[in-house]
Amino acid sequence: MYTVYGMSSSGNCYKVRLLLEQLQTRYQWIEIDTRGGSTRSSEFLAKNPNGRVPLLELEPGQFLAESDAILFYLAEGTPFWPQPKRARAEVLQWMFFEQYSHEPYVAVARFICAMLPPDHARRSELPRLHERGAQALAVMEQHLAQRRFFVADAYSIADIALYAYTHAAGDGGFDLRLYPAIGAWLTRIEAQAHFVRMPPAS
Repeated sequence: MYTVYGMSSSGNCYKVRLLLEQLQTRYQWIEIDTRGGSTRSSEFLAKNPNGRVPLLELEPGQFLAESDAILFYLAEGTPFWPQPKRARAEVLQWMFFEQYSHEPYVAVARFICAMLPPDHARRSELPRLHERGAQALAVMEQHLAQRRFFVADAYSIADIALYAYTHAAGDGGFDLRLYPAIGAWLTRIEAQAHFVRMPPAS
């Protein structure tokens, strides 16, 4: 049985939980509050020298870090990871997009708005985060205007990766009403078998 070290309100950790639930795979969840410094302890750093969650323990003493790497590992041999070469490359394309063009803006804006005090100095970052995050959402909106899911008209780990922070973008000050195709896609994901919700940011 897998063990997952994660913070429930983190979108990156939620990706892993959602896939495990939808695969109906048995796992143990160990809650880690990264804000308390526990991921910087010598004990945790021995598991993941990068000091981050999520972290998947494959078996005692064997660990896999980075949310999208974990998704790939868990999805291998399942419908969530397509077989055709082109489709696999497109899944990678959208997961790289999520990590480099989406998450650094949408997720960081959520963190600042939902998890930091209203007078925190980092609020000065929000105009730039909103501008770049809106650009990422516009790319998604255009793509989804003619598709049900991101790759090959089938639900995959590309959708899971992008759903995690997109569905919570409102927490960071983004107005999802401006993106009707994204809204319809969110509804389709939430209708998938064994779907579970992410706890609210706190």
